[in-house]
Amino acid sequence: MDVELRGITKRFGPVVANDNVNMMIRGGEVLGLLGENGAGKSTMMNILSGLYSPDEGEILIDGKPVSFDGPGDGIAAGIGMVHQHFMLVPVFTVAENVVLGVEPTGPLGYLDLKKARAQVDAINKQYGLHVPADALIEDLPVGIQQRVEILKVLFREADVLILDEPTAVLTPQEVEEFFAIVNSLKEAGKAIVFITHKLHEILAISDRINVLRQGRITGEGDPKTLDEAKLAEMMVGRPVSFTVSKGAGTRGRVMLEMSDVIMLDVTDERLLDHVSLKVHSGEVVGVAGVQGNGQTELVEAITGLERVASGKIIFDGEDITHASVRDRHRRGMAHIPEDRHRDGMISPFTIAENMVLNSYYEPTYTRGMAIDWSAVQETAAKYCLDFDVRTPSVFLPAGNLSGGNQQKMVVARELERQTKLVVASQPTRGLDVGSIEYIHARLIDARDEGDGVLIVSSELDEIMGLADRILVMFEGRIVAEFDNTDGKADRNAVGLAMAGAHQGAAA
Repeated sequence: MDVELRGITKRFGPVVANDNVNMMIRGGEVLGLLGENGAGKSTMMNILSGLYSPDEGEILIDGKPVSFDGPGDGIAAGIGMVHQHFMLVPVFTVAENVVLGVEPTGPLGYLDLKKARAQVDAINKQYGLHVPADALIEDLPVGIQQRVEILKVLFREADVLILDEPTAVLTPQEVEEFFAIVNSLKEAGKAIVFITHKLHEILAISDRINVLRQGRITGEGDPKTLDEAKLAEMMVGRPVSFTVSKGAGTRGRVMLEMSDVIMLDVTDERLLDHVSLKVHSGEVVGVAGVQGNGQTELVEAITGLERVASGKIIFDGEDITHASVRDRHRRGMAHIPEDRHRDGMISPFTIAENMVLNSYYEPTYTRGMAIDWSAVQETAAKYCLDFDVRTPSVFLPAGNLSGGNQQKMVVARELERQTKLVVASQPTRGLDVGSIEYIHARLIDARDEGDGVLIVSSELDEIMGLADRILVMFEGRIVAEFDNTDGKADRNAVGLAMAGAHQGAAA
């Protein structure tokens, strides 16, 4: 099936999200769609899938104009969208999630789960997805949950699959497996739109590439003749540096010290197993590891989101093991959480309200018992300008921002105040190359101004580029440490430590 978008324009009040966009999507190929945060990629695909209606232009399927009154019409036409944030019911099985809304029924209209499982198994086998039909979603790693989302659209017989940032939460190994699935879908004749910020991925998987900037198509090309530098310039309109520019840090006093920290889950299994580490002022410490090896719990322990069972946490010479989140914030701890929706923002609140979520009670933003909204507005406007958070007004709901702009909003709130320690978990997840370049520079600025900086990232390139020291976590323990002050830590050795083969790693 071939799909053409012709002259598509979409406005949200004064904001033109898509401006006379023309795009061709062909069966049996992968179209890579690239663009900055807020460039209009997701809006374009929401129009194609029926979630939005265009203000101008038309959609043609196999040369015939179509119109959608909702996502049901898009699904009926053979268009399926796999969203960046999974839409799954955690306590349901894979089969139950896949058939939800289009359940196969038997006599008297009862749900036929046996038939549902058989249909899911057939799709699994056809496309090599290898997803257990009876497994609960909450028990599956994110890489397998991603496949469940693909199963859902294939079950509805989609011929066009829109994949919105599909590798954002996948490990490098899971990305390789995911690419194999994408190629099998292409070989079956499916048309695939692959939306991502990761330039090396779009070059590896795409047959053609379209670049959106400020709502317009600004570039098209063949990945065989393009490189990352050219794509980045097409995205942001200027040359972009892919290396972190930093000089030697000046390491000072110990800003954070964890001693023999243990954290337990509800069954008394150890999530953190005798963790000890130090972060000095004037240095960046990077924590590497395959997701799910205790990095999340490490950050929760440091920031006070979860209590530890034993051990000590010292911040700037003071014991904060049992201190509240607010107390740690007041002392100068900044926290960029890995999940902005769960821990970093409140979607229905305005951008201005979100910018002061952790400081609204401070004298700067209060007038007696009331909040000084003019001061909040002034601060929010400055933060948006400094961090290129694209919005026509700071009084719009934060949920209206693109994912990347939401992330920049959270990062701006944390880095624009006086801090002593920055705890950054996946700080550039979902950001375009220009924004990544800027956030990296600000983190190095924090180091150079005397902060201790602890970065947790699933992107090993990010850790290698930013960190002065690298710690590797495996099964809740710190199993290796590498000196990276010259940026030349042994990448292979770090990778082996991430896989648990840490014997002989430099300490």
